[in-house]
Order: sequence, then structure tokens, then C-alpha cells
Amino acid sequence: MDGVEDFGPWLARQLRRANMNQADLAEEVGLTRAAVSAWITGRATPREETMRAIAAVFDVDYVSMHTRATDVVSNRPVTWYHRPAYADGGRDFGNAATFAFEADMGVLAREATQNSLDERLDRTKPVRVRYTLHELTGEFLARFREAVAWDGLFPHYEAAAAQEQKVGRVIAEGLRDMYERDRLVLLRVDDYNASGLTGDDYEDGRFAAVVRRQLDSRKSDASAGGSYGLGKATLWATSRLGMVLVNSTLSVPHEGRTERRLIGRLELPWRVVDGEPWAGPAWFGEPDTAPDNEGVARSWWADEETVASLHLTRESADPGTSFLIVGAHDVASLVADSPNGEDLADEEETVQSMHERLAEALGRNFWAAMTAGRDKAPLLEASVRTLRNGHLIIDEERVEPQRVQPSRTRALRAFLDGETVDRLTETGQVAQVRVPLKVPALRGRGGPVEHDAVLLITSAEDLDGKPNQIVGMRGSRMVIRSARVPDLPLGTNPFQAVLLAGHAAGDGSVNADQAEVFLRASEPPEHNKWGQTDELRALYSATAHRRISEFTRAANTAVRDLMGRSRERNQGGSKVLRDLLGLEAGSVPSTARGGKVPTIRGLDAELDASGAWRVRAEVKLPLGQDPWLLVPVARFDVRSGGRPSVGWAEIVPGQNCELVAGKLRFKAGARSASFSAVTDVSTHPVRAELAGLIVELQKTREVSP
Repeated sequence: MDGVEDFGPWLARQLRRANMNQADLAEEVGLTRAAVSAWITGRATPREETMRAIAAVFDVDYVSMHTRATDVVSNRPVTWYHRPAYADGGRDFGNAATFAFEADMGVLAREATQNSLDERLDRTKPVRVRYTLHELTGEFLARFREAVAWDGLFPHYEAAAAQEQKVGRVIAEGLRDMYERDRLVLLRVDDYNASGLTGDDYEDGRFAAVVRRQLDSRKSDASAGGSYGLGKATLWATSRLGMVLVNSTLSVPHEGRTERRLIGRLELPWRVVDGEPWAGPAWFGEPDTAPDNEGVARSWWADEETVASLHLTRESADPGTSFLIVGAHDVASLVADSPNGEDLADEEETVQSMHERLAEALGRNFWAAMTAGRDKAPLLEASVRTLRNGHLIIDEERVEPQRVQPSRTRALRAFLDGETVDRLTETGQVAQVRVPLKVPALRGRGGPVEHDAVLLITSAEDLDGKPNQIVGMRGSRMVIRSARVPDLPLGTNPFQAVLLAGHAAGDGSVNADQAEVFLRASEPPEHNKWGQTDELRALYSATAHRRISEFTRAANTAVRDLMGRSRERNQGGSKVLRDLLGLEAGSVPSTARGGKVPTIRGLDAELDASGAWRVRAEVKLPLGQDPWLLVPVARFDVRSGGRPSVGWAEIVPGQNCELVAGKLRFKAGARSASFSAVTDVSTHPVRAELAGLIVELQKTREVSP
């Protein structure tokens, strides 16, 4: 039967779990030890009557002998296995790999999502990634600690926190957050339509690469985003307690099963507990019974109740993995929320700010992977949600590329749909030009080749961030490089440019494989630029990085040439709707509340049959304890003169917002809000389709809490 574990390995494991040997089983079924040995090595299989006798020995039903979908001997107790100290006296005061990146929600989102994207299983469908922040307090926290056998772990944490080392200080802060503030933040990263952690617990495979090893990438696909095997370390780096629990649904059966394969890994420094020295890492699992790994914690096949108690329940049987970061934190969010940018180490992180940071990082780094064409599915779908004690406090927010990167998304979609032009003559068009990448020969193999990368250029919109930028990417369509195009002619219209190389340049792109290998070798562990690296120097010549410089110069030159030739035509009222939308923050004084003001971060608008604008705005609110009272103002961006104000026919408050005498009162302490409104056609100075729309938030008098 497909997916069923071979009888021999299955029987050997049952004997170990039952503390029996081959001679014991032979005696029980009335056969020789040689017969049992032949079953285990696969040289023979038992007859039906013998199968029934074996089932009786293990006290299980006969069907179990054929399905082998579970271990027939009762589960051994799940516990923590701590690696003994090195016999030679060596001491590790932390895992160096976890220091390769900052403990930052943005970095985590980039690295973890990149790994999920690289493991996409069905290439005709997107891999789906969901981030779930879950704050536990009170009884919910107590029950979780019980589920992870916290009492046995606590002496190890105490010993680690007492050390004057960096890891010890981080752990001490994690313990204070839990005990003094009575809270614990869990961050779960789920992916679906991914490979899952396949393979043996110890031998080569995805499972061992992630759970047992360091710097083992296990990625043979040249277009994969990661290549150093460092990205997974961000999971442990983001945990103040150094703990990550894992639940994987496998795309390839292991031991005849695919669902609920669990393991936990703990990263602690060297320590002494009750007089015994311990090396550092520990694993949460079932004690192994194999002779070479006796007592080592291995993965186990958990029941649904255990999975639920560990907050690792997956929503479907689709292959993929769930990583639960225990004690998640985000130092960068504290700095971002500080009025002067200082580190607010004594302030409490909020799950709301962490939610916002995750969503922003996903949109910034993976908008291209989330972009679909008319007949092409996206590579990725991503979302973020936030809970407290099992209750949803921020709805699941799916990251929409056209909202966070409208111009660039428009450019990529035009390329995927074959709707690009040779030169820009109207706003909203997307120009496509060829940029050559000369790929040098690998040392001792073949000769140099040329790959045609694709450069896309379109007019910029306010929501894209800084204008006149060129972003580069390859096969997985994660943003690798972002830089301003230098030496632009005076008066150049604002634009955004996208450079697609390797497999990102389209199906059938010539020499795409060679371009992927070359560019991947030119990326540092952060995968955030193309340039000289040790790997590039080892695989190619010492001067191979010059081909990267030539490629960059060629792309910049192509942009300057095209923008110098292009002239926008004055099309009157024929501009597409998206080119009519403007977006501005309001006229709140910059000194208010430490320089932070509410800003509109998303605006959807459409013209209705009456000629009125119908808008829906998403508002970002600064960190603070006071409410905001603001007036939404609509203005027409006409071709000449000032921007005349228009009235509202209706204003409807949304999330974290209420209407007070025609003004919007935003809830104290909220980080985001929304409202919708309809303009009053009788106040329009011109027809709406002949002007752009600007929506501002203007300050009125303060409101007492």
C-alpha cells in the first residue's frame, strides 16, 4: 500500500518500545530468532497466522499489523532532552547563528517567508503563509507552561539567566516579562502547500537540517531564495526564551504517517544545573529507543489534544509546517515607536505593533511574489492575525500587493499579462526593455553566457514610497535589491522600476539557470543585494563581481534613456481611475505628541453613478494613550490653481473610530482605524473624473480621555 511503512523497520521499532528483543518475540510466537531477523531485515514477511500471533503479543487488533499507521505500543512520555556538556571542556554561550540577524519582526517575516516560498510544493498554486500572534495571560499561560513541562525547564532557565552573557540577559528579560507582567507572546508561522519537514530524525533530510543542524540549507533549486542555512535561526533569535515548537504535515510519509509530527528545540547557553554541566541546546520529544540514540528526544506523532494544548493545531491536512516561537519579541518595534528613535527597553511591546510590523515587512519584501497575472497564480499568499487568550483582537489581515505597492504591482501584472509597451506615452502604461546580464563561466566549467533580464518602468504613486527607485529580484520574486536611479535628467516624471532576472524574467528565458546560480552566489546571508561575496569568488573568477556592476549600470542607463524619451500626453479626463487618487497625511503639527501624527496608509475610492467619490480610508495611529479628534477633508487636485475643498455627503466611522459632530474620534491606544465617506456632488467645482482626489486628516481641538 502506498505510504505504508515497511514491515521490518516498523516491527523493530515496536520491539524497542516494548523493551523486547528478537528472541523474546520468537519465543512468544513459537518461531526461531532467525525468522524474526528475516522479517526485520526485509528478507521475508510473516504468514497471516503469524501476523495474528504478533498482534496478540502486542495486544492490538489484527488490522494494525497491515496499516502500520501508528505505533501499537503505547507512547513513551514526552520530555526534554538536554545535550550533555562537552567532555573536552568546551563551552558555547549561545548559538552563533542566532546572532546573524536582529531579533526583529521585519527580519523574521523576510527569512521565514522566504523559506516557505522555497518549499512550495504544487508549483501551480501559491504557498500560503499565515502569521498568528497570540498573547497568553493568567490561566491560559499556566496551562501552556504545563503543556511544555515548564517545571522541569525552569532550573535550566534560572541558571542561564544568572550568567553575565548576552543570551543570559535576553532570557532574564523573557522571564521577567512572563512572571512580572503575567504574559507570554506566542508567534506561530504556518505554511501550507509546502514540503513539510520530511526525512529521518537524524539522517540527511529537511527535518534534520532544520531541527538538528546549523548552516545546512538543503536547497538544491538554484532559484531558491535562501542558500546559507541561516534563515531558520531567526525563529530562535526572535524568542526571548530560545524556544521553538514544531508541528509538520509531511508531503512524503515518514514511518507510514504524514500528520502531526512534533518536536521542540531549545537554545540555551552552557550552564550548570544541580551540579551537572549542560552544553546548550535541548529537544522536546519522545525518548528514542534505537541503540545509537538511546534516550535522545526524537519527533513523535502527537494526538489532536496534545497539539491543541501546545497551540500548534493546523487548519487543514495540506502539507507544510507550523513553527511556534515562544516568548516572541521585537526590539525594532520599540525603537520605531519611540519619538526620538531611542531604544525603549523598559517599555512593553504590544502585539498590535508587532502585527503591524509583520504586515508591513511582508508587503515590502514579497509584493511581487504575491502578484498574480490574468492566467498566472501568485507564488505566495500571506496574512497576519492577532489573538489574546484565544480571542481574536485583530482580524486576519491578508497582505494585498496592489495596496502596498500599487505602481510596482501594476508593472509586474502588465508583464505577466503581456500588456507592456516599448515606451511610455500615457500615465498608467508599463514599459519593458531588455537589460543584458553577462554570466561568467564557473571555474573549470563551460564558458560565459548572456542572459536577458527584464526591466519594467511605470509612473509612481504616493503609496509606493520613495519614487525613482529600481528594485531587483530573481526566481522566487523576493525583493533583493532596492536603490535610487542616479543622474536622472532634470524634470524626470516620478517612476518606479522593477528588474526581473533569472527565472523571474519569464518562462523560457534564455540562460535563466546560469543567471540564478550566479546571482544567488553574489548575495550575502541577508539576500539584500548583489555584489562580491566569498562564494562568488570561490565559484567564479576573482573579478566576477564586475559583471554585477555592469548589470547595475546597464539597468540604470536603460531607465534614464527611456525616461528621457518618454513624455506624458495630456489626456484630459481619460486617465484611469488609479491615476486620479492622491493621498496625504493631514496638517497636524509635527511637534504634536513627539512628532508622531495619524496618517492615512490605504485609500480605496471609486466614482458612483451620481458622480460622487466613495472612499474608504485605513488610518495608522501613533502609539499613545490619548484619543485623536480629526477632520477628514476632501480636495480636488485640479490642473491649475489651488486645490478646492469639497464637502462630504456622508461620513461613516469604521474600526476604532466614532463620529462626533462631523469629526472622527479615534479610540485611545488603538494603532489603526478606518472610516468611509461619500463626497457631496453639489460642492464639486468640476466633474470628478476631470480631477484627482486628495484626502487629508486635519487636527481639531484635543479631546479628554
